[in-house]
Amino acid sequence: MPSLNVTERLKIRSLSVERLRRRALTRTLSSPIFRWRYAGAGADQILIVPQELRAADPSFWSEVAHGHFGLASQIADLKGASPFRVKPPSPAWARELHGFGWLRHLAATEEEEAAAAARDLVLDWISLRNATSGIAYEPEIVGRRLISWIAQAGMLLEDLDARSYSAVMSSIGQQIVTLKATWRSAPDGIPRLTCLIALVLSDLAVSGHDRQLKDAQESLIEELQRQILEDGGHVSRSASVLADLILDLLPLGQCFHSRGRQPPEEISASVKKSLGFLRFMRLGDGMLARFNGVSTGSPATVATVLGYSGADLELPSAAQASGYARLERGDTTIVVDVGSPPPLEMATEAQAGALSFEMSSRQYLVLANGGFPGPADQSWVSAARATASHNTLALAETSSSRLVRHPQLEAMIGGMPIKGPDNVFSAAGEKDGQVFINTSHDGYLKRFGLIHSRRLSLSADGNTLEGVDALRPPKGQLRLKTDLPYAIHFHLHPDCRCTLDEPSLCRVKLPDGRIWMFSAKGSTLTIEESIFYVDSAGPRPSLQIVLRGTTFGETDVHWSMRCEP
Repeated sequence: MPSLNVTERLKIRSLSVERLRRRALTRTLSSPIFRWRYAGAGADQILIVPQELRAADPSFWSEVAHGHFGLASQIADLKGASPFRVKPPSPAWARELHGFGWLRHLAATEEEEAAAAARDLVLDWISLRNATSGIAYEPEIVGRRLISWIAQAGMLLEDLDARSYSAVMSSIGQQIVTLKATWRSAPDGIPRLTCLIALVLSDLAVSGHDRQLKDAQESLIEELQRQILEDGGHVSRSASVLADLILDLLPLGQCFHSRGRQPPEEISASVKKSLGFLRFMRLGDGMLARFNGVSTGSPATVATVLGYSGADLELPSAAQASGYARLERGDTTIVVDVGSPPPLEMATEAQAGALSFEMSSRQYLVLANGGFPGPADQSWVSAARATASHNTLALAETSSSRLVRHPQLEAMIGGMPIKGPDNVFSAAGEKDGQVFINTSHDGYLKRFGLIHSRRLSLSADGNTLEGVDALRPPKGQLRLKTDLPYAIHFHLHPDCRCTLDEPSLCRVKLPDGRIWMFSAKGSTLTIEESIFYVDSAGPRPSLQIVLRGTTFGETDVHWSMRCEP
């Protein structure tokens, strides 16, 4: 693996210094001398209960009643024990358990037995929490737990005896104090936003804590302005994180109104921009395009979030800040990745998919990237992040981004980030009803001296997509010492069928029977196996069209897809 350059070393040093600063501040604020500042006037009651907007699954209660606790795509067999007293199947399972988001599933049953079980589980958690460290007290998990407990306060506090009521409220008060002291040490990105949302919600909803509202509100606004980009995307370049964020921010705005306060304009603006970006990234199947950490999801969840956007929400014409482009004509929608990876500290789930695209025809996906595997399929992550798992060109069997392997950095940010391409160019246009985009990236420049450029052109009726992939030096002419192999991948959704009609022509059949003909010249066309990593049932086999050849330094490959009438 190449050694780190000076810029990367300086970045790691800067991250290390910032981490040490935040940890020192957290230790100081967590000391008895300072914790009293956050104690408020106690936590005697929940003043308002925010609306739970996340979808609930009442069948979860049936599983729990039979001794099974399924979280993060894994199931723990409780064998009569409390879920807090069994060995967690995975860290992801433990985080979901201690975050208590599953309480909404029990509340959805509207059965007293399920509500009683929820109260018992909360009291059991309180009785076992003697320590204030480990997964249960990671700042983001504390924040998620506070949001969940407050949202389900009606169920949790109903019919409790005085002692149990006091235990729950006392725990809520203690967790608020803990989070006020520790939120700064949460990982950058969504975890830190979750902490601040929880603090603002707690200050609004829990008696005796609103004197700290101004500080929490200002910190939340500062983070939103830093993390939500101009076009509504998130700085991590993952569209999927925005859906959860919006489902937290919308009820927060309602809580301001319930307390007779005007919600900050910055929160409403962030929600509106993010809703527009989600619509921009949604394909015909109702799902978000699978780039940079987008994993298994549900069209219903995306539809639920966008249902709050209102009819006046306009689709952005471009998402330059986030690095995505959209071509849409007739029944065909295409989303293209035209951005560099996010900052190192947020690039642990970023994928090497520069210039890759996804395409839907009506409600069906035709071309789809592999996506990011779910919690139960982490062994596939490395393969899913590679360029070869995306609808783009891979040169010399390498990825256009490179992994940054550095033990200290990995420990700081919780994973292995990627870096590069440093420069990605894109320019979109329209002519005679046809839309097109010209793009290029320098991910292979330092290693091989070549720029990958791509032109996509979608006809006015949406029935013809033409593409040109080219490899060129940045200027002049280049003759490589050794020809390099390339492969241009076109991964088909598993529901599509593909057959080879002629050496350079194949037929792609959609579930509704429509046919797209794929043809190419300037390379060898093959149909090969592929994997779709983000099916709800786990990684699923699929097919891919691959254009293979070698380049001596200057190569053009022309290809097209046409929908048969």
